[in-house]
Amino acid sequence: MGNLKKVAVVAMTILLAGGCGAKTIPTLQNGDQVITTLKDDKKISVNDLYNSLKNQYGLEVLMTTIDKLILEDKYNGEIDAAKDYAKSTMDQLKQNYGDELLQAIQYYTNYNTLEEYENSVYISYLQNKAVTDYAKTQIKDSDIKKYYKESTKPDIKVSYILIDFNTKNDASEDEKTKADTEAQNKAKEVIDKLNASKNVSETFKELAKEYSSDTSTKDDGGNLGYINTSTLGDNYTSVVNAAYELKDGEYTKTAVKSNLGYNIVYRTETKEKPALDDVKDSIIQTLADEYVSKNEESQIKAMQELRKEYNMDIVDSELHDKYVNYIQNSLAQIQEKSKESSKTDNQTK
Repeated sequence: MGNLKKVAVVAMTILLAGGCGAKTIPTLQNGDQVITTLKDDKKISVNDLYNSLKNQYGLEVLMTTIDKLILEDKYNGEIDAAKDYAKSTMDQLKQNYGDELLQAIQYYTNYNTLEEYENSVYISYLQNKAVTDYAKTQIKDSDIKKYYKESTKPDIKVSYILIDFNTKNDASEDEKTKADTEAQNKAKEVIDKLNASKNVSETFKELAKEYSSDTSTKDDGGNLGYINTSTLGDNYTSVVNAAYELKDGEYTKTAVKSNLGYNIVYRTETKEKPALDDVKDSIIQTLADEYVSKNEESQIKAMQELRKEYNMDIVDSELHDKYVNYIQNSLAQIQEKSKESSKTDNQTK
């Protein structure tokens, strides 16, 4: 929820209140310890400083401290993973920014030291666990069954022939257009030969060795093995979608364009669709991820529910009221932002 650097300020106040130091600390008539004296007998007490800090930073520091205690208890088994993630993130940032990393962090965030930022990444890792767990509680059995029916697909065995564009990064638009046309024509040539073949399976293997630009699969007849919707990555989305439109033994009669080039896709075999119980956990995870991406308020509500689970009770009435207002205002802002976004979307349609 904020900036851990202020914890040090509060800690200093506590030390002062405890009488730390060699000097004899004066007190006011009400017993408050004095930490600063000014001319004309003006004084600032520990309570003056505490109240000032509480008003400015109190809720932020309190919630950061509470959430860290709760998260480290709730996800005790994830602490090492969270620390490793934070460290690897910092290592990557150091590679990217070098000696300018601290300056970049201070410019783009509210953190003043590398340690503070690394700790925020560590806490965020644990918070994401809490948010995902909260999202999973929002998934209904009907949602799971619907996803299974409409989106869970069997593994299919696929081969393909890739005809790449064969252009350089600095190619002109005319050069790119020419390369696109050449690749498209070459792909059509492959399809014509498949159309004329009496043994598509063997011909496809031969054509893959002759034409395919994918050196990792061409010698194996373009074999991609068994795949599913998320097996191959974003560059192959159009290839995978085309494969699922085919039946076993069919190939695409029109080349499929992707980021890599033109593709001739051949579906050879289909496995049985997995049972719901076997994929239920992965479906819940997928639906939870979708829920979080569509519901920004889940970030707030997840921690709110977790604090309730741990019976959090903010005894200080001022801080309690600030916490309630913070939750209400944050949710209201998200709701208003969502309304504005929907309004903009409707206007652009």
